[in-house]
Amino acid sequence: MDRRTLLALALMALVIVVTPMLFPSHRAPPTRAPRDTAAAIPANPAAPGTTAASQRPAPATVTAAPGQATPSSAIASTPPAYPAQPVSTVKLTTPRTQLLLANPGAVPAIVRAPSYRDLSPAARKVSPDSTVVVCGGATLLSLRLARGADTIALDTVHFAVSQTPTAVTFASPAINITYQATSDGYRTAFRATVPGAPPGSALIIDLPSSFQSVEADTVDDVRHFGFSYKEPPRDVTSLLISKLDTSVRVDSGSFEWVAARSKYWLVALMQPVGEKPAGIFHGLAMRRGPVVNKLTKSAYATTVTPVVNGQIAFDLYIGPQSWQQLLALHNDMENVNPYAGILHAVVQPFSTIVMRILLWMKATTRVSYGWVLVLFGVVIRLLLWPLNQKAMRTSIQMQRIQPELSELQKRYKSEPQKQQEAMMKLYQSHGMSPLSPMLGCLPMLLPLPVLYALYFVFQNTIEFRGVSFLWLPDLALRDPYYIIPLIMGVSMFLLSWIGMRAAPANPQAKMMSYMMPVLFTVMFLNFSSGLNLYYAVQNIAALPQQWIVARERAKAGVVGTAPARRPAAEGRRA
Repeated sequence: MDRRTLLALALMALVIVVTPMLFPSHRAPPTRAPRDTAAAIPANPAAPGTTAASQRPAPATVTAAPGQATPSSAIASTPPAYPAQPVSTVKLTTPRTQLLLANPGAVPAIVRAPSYRDLSPAARKVSPDSTVVVCGGATLLSLRLARGADTIALDTVHFAVSQTPTAVTFASPAINITYQATSDGYRTAFRATVPGAPPGSALIIDLPSSFQSVEADTVDDVRHFGFSYKEPPRDVTSLLISKLDTSVRVDSGSFEWVAARSKYWLVALMQPVGEKPAGIFHGLAMRRGPVVNKLTKSAYATTVTPVVNGQIAFDLYIGPQSWQQLLALHNDMENVNPYAGILHAVVQPFSTIVMRILLWMKATTRVSYGWVLVLFGVVIRLLLWPLNQKAMRTSIQMQRIQPELSELQKRYKSEPQKQQEAMMKLYQSHGMSPLSPMLGCLPMLLPLPVLYALYFVFQNTIEFRGVSFLWLPDLALRDPYYIIPLIMGVSMFLLSWIGMRAAPANPQAKMMSYMMPVLFTVMFLNFSSGLNLYYAVQNIAALPQQWIVARERAKAGVVGTAPARRPAAEGRRA
């Protein structure tokens, strides 16, 4: 078996074995080991019939920053319950959202994002144009104020409410809270004043325990539920709730922001935009909820922010995980849902480049994302044309000298050193190098980095959510009719078939030309239709080049069986 056949088999094994590792169905990002701290979160979820507030974790006792007292008096044996009085709401409209703020509680209860459609099966039955509602139980957040020896659950406090067109203020003797709309639409400024706050006072915040799924694939959406935080100057830490335990995990430290996220939506508490990066949230205590039908649908997370000179200030982002929106915050928030798990450090930068290119093409051409992917696939093939051309011509040269290589291998079978020297001379006489066999396989490998990057882009990027193209209802989901994966497989087979037409007879290569398209088609059936569209287009765009190179191979006389051997005496003289 010659070297080219061994290389081909090795590549096939690489695809079969490594691809499932690179393309997991749902891979959790690496988690950080918990550090020393204490927390008091109920070990069991609330019993049926209790309110959402009673399912919240008790406040966490988190190690304080230097010079900052620990709110030890905030520890509660049981979570607070909602008051008997009914909850009223007041609306705050921002440029891109509508917030319904609850009283008692002084927290967002429901947030609507009119720019996005609710794609869940239940909403589609009622109205195809239903807007997205982001909510988690009764409220998105739950607040408790630790003041000296007292801990006040704000969902038991009925506030006096005042309102302007861009702000809502909740006033009480213990705390005054203002939500101020900002110009960027999804971010709201949270500002609070605590009159006469003793040293060590803090606001204890419970993040959303669940998200209302608004996606077509609700199961996949639930599997993406997780918590993230950023501790400057470190990278973002992200954890899927399915990887948490029923016991409490507490990550200590001072965080620039903390967040709860689903596949496409985000509720994040962050330091005010424009300030120097600093940790204003102290610690994050987390615990997953019960497993229902093999899915973890809820989890509990608590963080603490101190009262400084009687003031509390942070920003609240509730909205889509839009790459452009999050990038504009300048706090590494665009990595809240990192791509590729353990391969994040390698894949994320490349995926970011691909995402930037696609967004630029969309803004420049002003066509739908479907046509952007078509153009992108063609452009990638045009850019790779010179490298592919050189690699394919190197392959022709390798096929031309293969009989001589085989003869040298047989002649010096028992003398590896002489065999290597003779092969080096043969390569040099044809203007080639020992790396030429690898270059012949390059056309198969060159498009793979872009393909890997696009896989993760389609998995978590909201820009493609619900985008239709031709018969495809959603580029982020699989083709319901499996047409695009079949087109991709056929185009891949045509590439192999054209390449084999003018190549020397090789049973192993012929077997691969049939197996690989079938393998890729089966593997891509449930991948996003956008990824299949891109791969099919770049395969089709490669057909002319493959045809040209096949004609060159035929003219070079590298067709059929190997040329006749030279006389033995001539071979010995060589």
